[in-house]
Amino acid sequence: MSTSSRFDRFIGNVSLNAAQRQEAQDRVKSVASKLNERYYPNVAYTGSTKLLIGSHAKRTRVRPPRDVDMVFIMPILQYKRYDEYAGNGQSQMLQDVRAVIAQRYPSTSISGSGRVVDVKFTNGHSVQVVPAFEVTGKFLLADSHDGGSWQLSNYREEAAFVDRSDKRTAGNTRKLIKMLKVWQQECNVPIKSIVLELRAVNFLKDWPHASKSSTYHDWMMRDFFKELLNYTNGTCKIPGIDEKCQYGDAWAAKVRRAYANALEACEDEASSYEYLATEHWQKIFGSMYVGP
Repeated sequence: MSTSSRFDRFIGNVSLNAAQRQEAQDRVKSVASKLNERYYPNVAYTGSTKLLIGSHAKRTRVRPPRDVDMVFIMPILQYKRYDEYAGNGQSQMLQDVRAVIAQRYPSTSISGSGRVVDVKFTNGHSVQVVPAFEVTGKFLLADSHDGGSWQLSNYREEAAFVDRSDKRTAGNTRKLIKMLKVWQQECNVPIKSIVLELRAVNFLKDWPHASKSSTYHDWMMRDFFKELLNYTNGTCKIPGIDEKCQYGDAWAAKVRRAYANALEACEDEASSYEYLATEHWQKIFGSMYVGP
């Protein structure tokens, strides 16, 4: 079996199936419609008060199912109430949203902290709700940390950033991000998903084989890990806002290990040692990468 065939099969193995995609959609709809009922009591739910964000919006989700992230767009008139709240109004907003969701799911563990209300279902996708106010196409988020503050995000531009790259690279951007997320989970890598996404897009801008077939996926993984090491403690602008993402360095040792395995795997691929190559790829990706 060729290198390209094995990587194509791997991408198929890690992508969500139709039932898993439907489950995520159903859970988002259930949570969002309950919030819509509370905050827009005179408006029937159509989906316009929620926005998928994260991997489901960017179409980079992988198995096993993780969280499905969504923004719930709060009525702008509520902003003054929470902004002028005596104490941490941002925390209060999260707790109010949490209480509404708990009416629909009274036996489900639901917590609200930071920027997120986390609805922890015991199987399949959990739902992470980011309540926010929409202002000129961007979102003002309630952050309950350090006494509370408002933070700006542009989730639509984040998704468009990945989409534009994916079109330029004939689908390789999303494939690279999916494979990196499997590695992140399989090897318990302490790196943010947004770091992987930003680096994947920026790496492929200059990589000479960015739009070529999956025959080059082994080199793509090897060269990505090699370049990522150059960004230890680096930063990158977050799409759509004037803010930078801090990369950190807690992940560096695991990247070095992944690069070493990818380097050996590429050498084995070149020598047609498919079984040896598979052993090295499985040290990066786990059992969802299947050999010949």
